[in-house]
Amino acid sequence: MDSAQPPSGEWNNSFNTLMVSGGDRSRQPQDAGNETSFTNWKDLPMELLLRIISLVGDDRIVIVASGVCTGWRDTLGWGVANLSLSWCQDHMNDLVMSLAHKFTKLQVLSLRQIRAQLEDSGVEAVANNCHDLHELDLSRSFRLSDRSLYALAHGCPHLTRLNISGCSNFSDAALVFLSSQCNNLKCLNLCGCVRAASDRALQAIACNCGQLQLLNLGWCDSITDKGVTSLASGCPELRAVDLCGCVLITDESVVALANGCPHLRSLGLYYCQNITDRAMYSLAANSRVRSQGGGWDATAKSGGKDRERDGLASLNISQCTALTPPAVQAVCDSFPALHTCSERHSLIISGCLSLTSVHCACALHPHRAGRVILSNHAY
Repeated sequence: MDSAQPPSGEWNNSFNTLMVSGGDRSRQPQDAGNETSFTNWKDLPMELLLRIISLVGDDRIVIVASGVCTGWRDTLGWGVANLSLSWCQDHMNDLVMSLAHKFTKLQVLSLRQIRAQLEDSGVEAVANNCHDLHELDLSRSFRLSDRSLYALAHGCPHLTRLNISGCSNFSDAALVFLSSQCNNLKCLNLCGCVRAASDRALQAIACNCGQLQLLNLGWCDSITDKGVTSLASGCPELRAVDLCGCVLITDESVVALANGCPHLRSLGLYYCQNITDRAMYSLAANSRVRSQGGGWDATAKSGGKDRERDGLASLNISQCTALTPPAVQAVCDSFPALHTCSERHSLIISGCLSLTSVHCACALHPHRAGRVILSNHAY
């Protein structure tokens, strides 16, 4: 739960007075001219109510408080921007439908579930009332159909982050339409959306969502190079791409990402067994090209710190059994933030017995690992 930040003016005194009095309605301040007294909790100033709720930090209290009176309901509906109902174990859909019309100013909403409860009617209620929504988590909503995506496309065009991982009933047609309406998407989690995440959908995302920075396509096993190369050309701002379990992709996808996404920091290729040394050498070559262009060398005097903030910082090539040690070592040497040492372990090569000889610089210069860890801890 996140409410609007209240001003720190005169109601601060009211808050202190309330705390001193212990909520005793009958107690009056000694100096009525300088301090404010409350005869009823319902008379709390709007800003003070929002501050109390924010200090409690429990979204269940927000929901209870919204039912006290119309004044509190309207205040919370205006002031609460962040709400999570992921704690709800039963009847989440009914709860969402009863609350959506109250919290119309929500910007962040989490409806993540342990077991599927949410239905299309609940998402439609959110889309019909929460038009300012920027971030929405619908992960593990197995019961949802295309109705939900169409409703979000019409009602929540300002979405920047959407998590629909595990929503296996969505079709690629619905995802194509969503991308055409929600052009501001920066983070999209499609992990396990085996029907929605197709090459056709990826081409539409590449065409409509040029600001996309994070994309999870884990276990979307129908995706091919055609879809990934479209993403690489249409979404140059990509920072993190997870292609784990996308068994049909080949080196072409990695080469396209290496060439088209200069800000790429994280790449997941777990179990992509068609990936060969060519993909690794392409990543390494692009690292050197950018370095020679001055993007990293301009700050080389800082001891390589800026190089660690640029380029790949996480690469998962577990079970990519076609790779050889020289190619993977070339990638490791090209990106200072990639580590095989236990302290960092950002180059993940488990399941590749032939790659056990690959090592990061920390293996040769142990003091470097300690320095990096201290540097990161400072942040």
